[in-house]
Amino acid sequence: MPSLTYSSPFPADFVFGVAAAAPQIEGAAFADGKGESIWDRFSREPGKVHGGDTLDVACDHYHRFDEDFALMASLGVKHYRLSLAWPRIYPNGDGEPNPAGIAFYRRLFASMKRHGITPWVTLFHWDLPQALEDRGGWTSRVTVDAFARYADTVVQAFAGDVK
Repeated sequence: MPSLTYSSPFPADFVFGVAAAAPQIEGAAFADGKGESIWDRFSREPGKVHGGDTLDVACDHYHRFDEDFALMASLGVKHYRLSLAWPRIYPNGDGEPNPAGIAFYRRLFASMKRHGITPWVTLFHWDLPQALEDRGGWTSRVTVDAFARYADTVVQAFAGDVK
């Protein structure tokens, strides 16, 4: 039988992977000190989300990430683009970081490593802490400064786990 060859239009160093965002999958909307995000508030407004669904449980990735990564690995997934929930790291957007939020992401990255999955991190996927939105959102310098502190905290906390 003749062998078939496939010429990929992608460069040899192109990285294939999968992606999700914290608000879409994590759930545990207020667990372990996580603050309210603009999506937590929005999803509770009557008529805004079909069926009145909220982010409270979502896919329950917060509690099931290890089995989620085992499933991904069984499918051959090697790269995963995920976002970090800013209000899980800084419940009010600024102030003091939440140690439980940082610990969650450390556990998550450790599980990814055990399953041979490389993390690709997005710092912000539209889940602004509601406390910052209430203070003017992205039109306020407070939010810009808070994002800089959040980004610095994340880089310092996870530099050993994420390239």
